[in-house]
Amino acid sequence: MDLTPYLESLRADLSAAAAPAGPPVTEAATLLGGALEPAVRLTLLEALSDAAAEITTRLDGPVVDVRLRGREADFVVTDAAPPPPAVPAPAPAFVPEDGGDQARLTLRMPESLKARAEQAAAAEGISVNAWLVRAVAAAVPARSGRRLTGFAQA
Repeated sequence: MDLTPYLESLRADLSAAAAPAGPPVTEAATLLGGALEPAVRLTLLEALSDAAAEITTRLDGPVVDVRLRGREADFVVTDAAPPPPAVPAPAPAFVPEDGGDQARLTLRMPESLKARAEQAAAAEGISVNAWLVRAVAAAVPARSGRRLTGFAQA
């Protein structure tokens, strides 16, 4: 969807409204119309995105998105995501071999990965911490001794 005709119409309306006041005001309106174009384009995109979100909430399944390609907005309709796979039986809790001394760890990860980890933990009915401990325990081979070093990537 090309937004240019809408922007040109707005610019023409602004110039027409300023015309009775004379050439200096008409010139100012023309300059103002050009200066406002990026803000008006963004506002139109926000309105289209809000409309797409509202349409999506009223549909039973399909999702409507607005995607920007260059200076054009495209509506994209996709079918609802396939049903999530069956949740596997919860794995047994990780039991440390050395009696369970606890260590605190600060973990930084992308927000999208954090959200997926939270969803996976919720699906299994456990805390994110318990889910992460289980994921690391499954990813790192058991070692003898009291310390385990390395990293895990999900």
